[in-house]
Amino acid sequence: MKDELVRGTAWNGGIRLFAARTTRLVSELQKRHDTYPTATAALGRAATAGAMMGVMLKNDGKLTIQVKGDGPLGQIVVDANTRAEVRGYVDHPHAHLPSNSLGKLDVAGVVGRSGYLNVIKDLGLKEPYRGSVPIVSGELGEDFTYYFAESEQIPSAVGLGVLVDTDNSVLHAGGWIAQVLPGLPEEQLQKLEAAVGSMPHITVLLDRGETPESILRLLTGGDLTIHETVEPVFRCQCSRERVERTLITLGPDELRSLIDEDGKADVVCHFCNETYAFTADELEGLFRRASEGFGKGE
Repeated sequence: MKDELVRGTAWNGGIRLFAARTTRLVSELQKRHDTYPTATAALGRAATAGAMMGVMLKNDGKLTIQVKGDGPLGQIVVDANTRAEVRGYVDHPHAHLPSNSLGKLDVAGVVGRSGYLNVIKDLGLKEPYRGSVPIVSGELGEDFTYYFAESEQIPSAVGLGVLVDTDNSVLHAGGWIAQVLPGLPEEQLQKLEAAVGSMPHITVLLDRGETPESILRLLTGGDLTIHETVEPVFRCQCSRERVERTLITLGPDELRSLIDEDGKADVVCHFCNETYAFTADELEGLFRRASEGFGKGE
């Protein structure tokens, strides 16, 4: 079954809604980074949030999410764009803890309960938008809820989840976001709060066959208008040409040291774990290009 992300509104445009099934996306991240179960759940939740936040942007906007907690996972980094193309990584993919008191993966334990959630949006303007809030729980759903309320001044509810099998594979992954827009009547706000409070966990819904659209209909009582449906996918922007440009920016001296000391270079992309290998002859070519640029004052 393909992954799917839907964007909609309900109650005469009073709430804006997003829901996503991201099982394939999170599975791809798990395989590329060999994440252990709790790390998979943390990265998958952040990647799912990133996919939904990406489609909130206009035009060709893109964003980067950084979760910097004090847990053993280290930093989570996720990139996403308006086409729901997502990539991401964690500092320590093998971070894993025993289940928490509820028998669930201890996401808060590996992320940490203090630190910061940062969101950087590139909207095509001179300067990117930067929002930052403290981590409030480490479970990430609550942290993104707090981010929307504090940094973007949009009252929101966020549900995120990843179910990992005993062999480390991803059984289900997904999430939803409900945002209250100005002018929503108080009685409808109370109705939404009640629906959010009684909502089963996202992985329970996915396990019983609910789709992103049907999940939103559960939240809204069936009153829903779908505006967009896309497939969230893993996509990395790295390429050999980009890596070459990065090596050239090291300058002639650094490249000469690589050639003389190692005779080769293996560059690994953090986001996709692809390795780009360069021989001594290829590095010599980059050294010449770097020397020409250096001589021109570039």
